[in-house]
Amino acid sequence: MAMNLTQKIIKRHLVSGNMVPGEKVAIKIDQTLTQDATGTMAYLQFEALGVSRVKTKLSVSYVDHNTLQTDFMNMDDHRFLQSIAAKYGIYFSRPGNGICHQVHLERFGVPGQTLLGSDSHTPTCGGLGMISIGAGGLDVALAMGGDPFYLSMPKVVLVKLTGNLQPWVSAKDIILELLRRLTVKGGVGKVIEYEGPGIKTLSVPERATITNMGAELGATTSIFPSDEITKAFLRMQKREKSWKPLSSDKNAPYDEVIEMDLNEVEPMIAKPHSPDNVVPVKEIEGTPVQQVAIGSCTNSSYREMMTVANILKGKTVPPDVSLVIAPGSKQVLEMITSNGGLASMIASGGRILESACGPCIGMGQAPSTKGVSVRTFNRNFEGRSGTKDAMTYLSSPEVAAASALRGVITDPRTLGKRPPKMLMPKTYLVNDNMIIPPLPPKKASSVEVIRGPNIKPLPEFKPLPNKLEGKVLIKVGENVTTDHIMPAGAKILPLRSNIPAMAEHVFAPIDPAFPKRAKEMGGGFIIGGANYGQGSSREHAALAPMYLGVKAVVTKSFARIHLANLINFGILPLIFTNESDYDRIDQGDDLELDVSGLNGKNLILKNKTKGVDIEVKHPLVGRDIDVIKAGGSLGYVKTRG
Repeated sequence: MAMNLTQKIIKRHLVSGNMVPGEKVAIKIDQTLTQDATGTMAYLQFEALGVSRVKTKLSVSYVDHNTLQTDFMNMDDHRFLQSIAAKYGIYFSRPGNGICHQVHLERFGVPGQTLLGSDSHTPTCGGLGMISIGAGGLDVALAMGGDPFYLSMPKVVLVKLTGNLQPWVSAKDIILELLRRLTVKGGVGKVIEYEGPGIKTLSVPERATITNMGAELGATTSIFPSDEITKAFLRMQKREKSWKPLSSDKNAPYDEVIEMDLNEVEPMIAKPHSPDNVVPVKEIEGTPVQQVAIGSCTNSSYREMMTVANILKGKTVPPDVSLVIAPGSKQVLEMITSNGGLASMIASGGRILESACGPCIGMGQAPSTKGVSVRTFNRNFEGRSGTKDAMTYLSSPEVAAASALRGVITDPRTLGKRPPKMLMPKTYLVNDNMIIPPLPPKKASSVEVIRGPNIKPLPEFKPLPNKLEGKVLIKVGENVTTDHIMPAGAKILPLRSNIPAMAEHVFAPIDPAFPKRAKEMGGGFIIGGANYGQGSSREHAALAPMYLGVKAVVTKSFARIHLANLINFGILPLIFTNESDYDRIDQGDDLELDVSGLNGKNLILKNKTKGVDIEVKHPLVGRDIDVIKAGGSLGYVKTRG
């Protein structure tokens, strides 16, 4: 039977389950990655498993998020992560080596393998032909301990690309156009697979831009075939031995087919405050710009940095525009330094940031009050930039550079018929001196793990009682993100290994009084709209509410990763059988739920305040029920032995 590429790779890694869309499957994980904002907790969880060494083919710990060291906490976490890596057989990418997804694409990704990362943009490596999935840190910890990864078998959507991108149009415009068509909910429960003659015109870094932002579609992951273009990229990285050809079978089945003629794609831009609020740039040309930020795991490769450098060369940014640029990796930074690209950026007035996530995760470079910021990033949720009333737009590097030079949002096609010519190198500069390889087991066993005072023990996991009672602590609307539930930024990210301290900021952008209310009421329920928990993979958006006593979250629908995180931490996820029942519950209502019959799908949620019974259902399957009853995955693993 013919299979698509997604089915082929999943079948080779299938541990249990049937590859039927919607059914639970378990797959073996070859590689894992963590970053410092999620990794500290992931490794505390890994330690709790009692495993002496990681059981994956390769695991990498990156430091790229919490690099702004305003006090001891971030550096303490980095020392903890480095010592953990040394002790348990993990590669360690030092601060300054680059953004995890960019470096993993360059140095570690292998076509046909599976990668699980504690970051929602792990699908970046789908540009290499990997099944790369973002997940919560606990799922990654379990994978490092040898457990498979459990997920609902996704549908597979074919995006068939034909034609060629026109001058000044780039890969970012392809994924923005797809977001315009499908919205941030359009990829939920799906893998987006790219095929067609148009893919032959896209390099691996361009493909990676597209798979990176598949996360904004809500997709499980996105993937390109591994072909001669993939082989050429790996050869340039001196990793050609990792290559193998991979593609879907002829006449492979797909659940849906989307066609896109690249000739017709034009420069696009996402307006505030959602990645799917997309329009052609020409529709909003002339909007004054105060800041332009170029970089992130989406658009910081050598190709993109040199595109920007060539556009800026010999020109100067206007005095009322702040231009900041962050190369994605040390490799990229070294290469643009040696060929003059960096000099062009600096001479134009660009401010060079370190090779890290930086402003994308709210680590510095917050825009001015009500400032318009054009960013080559992947998310523009309200307040994510660090300035709540900032107007953040998402664009390609070409649009960003043109806008920086003109001081207004600019269609780059107005700069000339063709962009400045750029020659790609024959080979990339390979120098892995900032990657520390694992120690051999004998040496590793004597390593002492370094723990600073900000690293606190894991919260207690309590088994699920037969009855849940409590008040509605908060009621929120549609598309609530993990940034709303558990915000990031320079003030809060350093607390990722200190759950009691971090819990004080749950729902801070929506209702700063939530933590105090939750503690005073002894926990309770959260009511949400559709696509609750979209965005980042941060498990703290489940872990911190669990610490505050949240017992259940009732919504119209959940985002995939957040749903898994709720289950991992023993918070019961429930879905309104009838979405209109959302209007029959308000904040402060007293709710009661008998969960003794959890093995059935439907339950009755009693709203004692309003005297109404509301039918809800749960999305739990098989093992999920046992995990919830045990109070979460760690409790389940311990009872399993």
